[in-house]
Amino acid sequence: MLKTRSSHMFAVSVAALAAFFAFSAINPAYSAERKSIRWATSSTGSYGYNVAAQMTKVLEDALGGEYTVTVNPYPSTTAAMKAAMDGDGEISYTADVGMTQVYEGDGSFKDFKPAKSRLVHTWYAYPMESFMAVYAPKASQFKSWGDFSGKPVFFTPAGFMNWLNFVRIYKALGYQFKHVQIGEAAQGDALQAGTIVGAVAYTTAGASLPAYWRETELRADIRVINPTSDEVKKLTAAGLAPVEVDPKKAFSKDVGVKTILGVPILFAYNVRADMPEEVVYKMLNKFYAERETLAKAQPGFIPMARDFVGMQVNGINANPTVPVHAGLAKFLKEKKAWNDKWTIAK
Repeated sequence: MLKTRSSHMFAVSVAALAAFFAFSAINPAYSAERKSIRWATSSTGSYGYNVAAQMTKVLEDALGGEYTVTVNPYPSTTAAMKAAMDGDGEISYTADVGMTQVYEGDGSFKDFKPAKSRLVHTWYAYPMESFMAVYAPKASQFKSWGDFSGKPVFFTPAGFMNWLNFVRIYKALGYQFKHVQIGEAAQGDALQAGTIVGAVAYTTAGASLPAYWRETELRADIRVINPTSDEVKKLTAAGLAPVEVDPKKAFSKDVGVKTILGVPILFAYNVRADMPEEVVYKMLNKFYAERETLAKAQPGFIPMARDFVGMQVNGINANPTVPVHAGLAKFLKEKKAWNDKWTIAK
């Protein structure tokens, strides 16, 4: 009886093992633990977070199911960048202005020593345009960006790339940067109460407003204040030439101007040089192949879909001395867009 029972148990065990190995052969992703990619972004509700959340499945598919991609929000883009450079993330939300500060050791990155290594050029995804707005009943008090100098303004959350953009804008114009930190949800109330006299708004690809600005324009009438012609000349001379944004594509209500003038920045999702070349190469090829579909789902991707390769080139040229990830270098060489003056990250 004992022998029969033992034989039976052995047969069951062999059958179970055979089934397991057969399943593993069919599903290699389950035969070993999936590796992790942590995608560091700005806070929930920000455009950078929303895009990353939409892209996780696309990236997992690009990597054949070998990786699990998770989105980790941080209070600001700067915090996300530092987390990735310290080894607490693999991909980080950033922008050309942020990459400049990292490599110049300026601003929030002064004396910053990453525990791992600095971010390198990887994937440039969409442009944003930063501009100034006020509560409509007080709009007559402001005729230029200089009228905000030294006055309390919410320049987007501290550490955001649009915040950094206005730091360099004010530096170029010689104005006093007086930031008041508030929660995004409180922006409309703060404008109406006079706690802040202005707030920086931004669009993605000249169209999409961030979610918290959508809430603000529903709660309060808003007016956009454009830079004067003299301010435009100074910004242009500093390499910060404003671009035109159609207010009807950005806002649901009239904002007092026929054309918005915003200073552009180019946003990216960059990695450290130690990310395997093939991971970045597969990621870029997948995003390139899906660019039209991505643009239909997310209007901010329209410029990328129109000229994916050109956007990568522009991102690198904004900081040409910053190293380029080997995966991006391989991609650009295949597209015959590589510049031998650039440096491949090691």
